[in-house]
Amino acid sequence: MTKTNAMTRKERWEFFWERNRKSDGYLLKKKIARFIFCVCRAVLVFGLCFLILQPLLNKVSVSFMEEIDLYDSTVISVPRHFSVSAYSMAWKMLEGAKTFWTSFYVSFLVAVAQIVSCTLVGYGFARFKFPLKNFWFACVILLIVVPPQTIITPLYLYFTDFDIFGIIGLFHGGKGVKLLGGMTPYILMCLGCAGFKSGLYIYLLRQHFRNEPKELEEAAYVDGCSRMRTFVQILLPGATPILTSCFLFSFVWQWTDVYYSQIFFSNAYGWILVTNRLSSLVDRLDGYYKSIYGQSYQIASAYGQQVLSTAVLMSLIPLILIYVLAQKNFVESLSQTGIKG
Repeated sequence: MTKTNAMTRKERWEFFWERNRKSDGYLLKKKIARFIFCVCRAVLVFGLCFLILQPLLNKVSVSFMEEIDLYDSTVISVPRHFSVSAYSMAWKMLEGAKTFWTSFYVSFLVAVAQIVSCTLVGYGFARFKFPLKNFWFACVILLIVVPPQTIITPLYLYFTDFDIFGIIGLFHGGKGVKLLGGMTPYILMCLGCAGFKSGLYIYLLRQHFRNEPKELEEAAYVDGCSRMRTFVQILLPGATPILTSCFLFSFVWQWTDVYYSQIFFSNAYGWILVTNRLSSLVDRLDGYYKSIYGQSYQIASAYGQQVLSTAVLMSLIPLILIYVLAQKNFVESLSQTGIKG
C-alpha cells in the first residue's frame, strides 16, 4: 500500500494544498481547467446524443398514440391512450412480409456482389503495379465524389437499350436488350465496381491491404502458395472486420436507397421494396380509406404522418438487428482504422 492510499481524506487534502502552495497555485489551476474541460465535454456529448436521439424518441412516442392524442396539445411525449393500431396499419400498408423479404433479398445480394468485386480491386490497388494505376485510382475517387443523382438519366437510357460495343445488336436485330425491371443491371454495376458507394469500399479495402505486412505473403509464396490461395487463406481471414464493416455499409445504404431503386426496382416492375413503399405510403393510406368510406373521405394529415413515422421505425428494426449481430467485427474495424491511420 502506497503512502497516498494510506492517507485519510483530510490528510490527502492537506497534502494537495501543500503541493499547490509549492507550485505557486499551478496544481489548483490545472485541476480547475481539467474539471471545466470535463464538464464542457459532457455537455457537448449529451447535446449531440440528444440531437440524434430526440427525433427518434419522438417517433417512438407518436407511434404508440391513438389518433385522438395527436390532436391533444397537452400530450407531448407520453401517450395518454396507448395503442399499437399504427403498427398494424403501417404493416398492412407496407405489405410487411413480402416487402421486407424482397428488400432483404436485394440488399443482401447487392452487398455480397459489391464486397466480392471491391475486395479484389482493393487488393489489386494495394499490391500490384499496372499501367495507369494512378489514373484508375482517380476514377475510384470520382465514384465517391460524384453523387448518384447525376447519372440516373444516363443509367436509365443505357440499360433501356443495353449493348456492349454493338455485339449484342448483331444478334438482336440491331438493337440492344432491355435490362430494366430486375436484378441484372444492378448486379452488373456492382460486379463492375460501379455500384452505390463502391468507390468508398475500394478505398477502405485498399488502405487495409496496404497496412498488411508483405512478409506474410512472401512466406506463403515460399511455402508454394499461389497468389489467389495466399489472398484467400492468408489475407482474407485478417480482413474480416473491414469486410464486415463494408458489408454493413453496403447493406444499409442499399436498404435505404431511393435513386437506384426507382430505376431498377420500381413497383411497375413488380419489385416491392421498403423505400418504394415508404415514398407512397401516405397516398396508399388515403386510397385505402377512400375505398372504405368513399371518394369524399380525406385522412387527417397528422394521422398519415403517424403511420408513416411508424413504418419508418419498422424499417429500421432489421438494420438494428444486423448491427447487433455484427457489432464486434464492426467496432474492431473502427479501432484498427484508428490505430493504423
